[in-house]
Amino acid sequence: MNHIDIFLEALSAEKGRSKNTLASYENDLRHADSVIPGGLESATEQDIQKYLANLDARPTSVARKASALRTFYKFLMVERIIKKNPAMNLELPKRGKLLPKLLTTEEIELLISSAGDTRNSVRLRAMIELLYASGLRVSELCELPMTAYLGDRLLIHGKGAKERMVPMHDAAIAALNKWIELRGDNESKYVFPTNSTSGHITRDGFFKILKKCAVLAGIEPSRVTPHVLRHSFASHLLSHGANLRAIQMMLGHEDISTTQIYTHVLPEKLQQVIEEHHPLSDKKEHNK
Repeated sequence: MNHIDIFLEALSAEKGRSKNTLASYENDLRHADSVIPGGLESATEQDIQKYLANLDARPTSVARKASALRTFYKFLMVERIIKKNPAMNLELPKRGKLLPKLLTTEEIELLISSAGDTRNSVRLRAMIELLYASGLRVSELCELPMTAYLGDRLLIHGKGAKERMVPMHDAAIAALNKWIELRGDNESKYVFPTNSTSGHITRDGFFKILKKCAVLAGIEPSRVTPHVLRHSFASHLLSHGANLRAIQMMLGHEDISTTQIYTHVLPEKLQQVIEEHHPLSDKKEHNK
């Protein structure tokens, strides 16, 4: 067993590490190990900097790879496998501020109505309604257990094994109830079961049918993804006056700074709020 395997095994034992996170670490480390001359165990600080500089990838992807390397070498230092950390002074590439891509409320309504009324369409409509009503991550939606459904809200086990309670509006509740009634007395523990190995609809499976639904709705398929629906949920709530902290809780963000990216999507709306409510606003003074 090499040191990458040892690291991944230790990482998998930590609470809250998802399969996707582990897969990401493994892909990034094995790629670096195969490209850097001599591999990661004999790499110098210059080797790593050169590797990152030569990557033909987006800044966010390079930053992720750099972060994986820092975590890996920190582990090797703690385990006393190496004596010098070549990633100690590693500078992460600066990330550009990428604003979330959104759909309009009209496009969301078109997407929902285009789901149709067949058996699979009832499932699709319920899934779209839940994403837009509750801002779920696609993995949380696909792996949603029946025990999470509490009538007018969902109990979600999110990242880091953290629980959060997410409310649903009437349309989402009705769509979900219709699907569960049609689904019948299924022995599966999942709300959206399939005959796949996992027992539930896969992310890829949902992604594909969502793209087909976008075509039917007359929306460019590249603009429609589960994450775009999650972004649209948060941005539309914010534009209608929802509290940023409440949105943070519903999205399951650990740090509110992650949620604050949505404030950049609606500058005019926020400028209006500041002018009307900030204690030092000139406009507020004029309105007295």
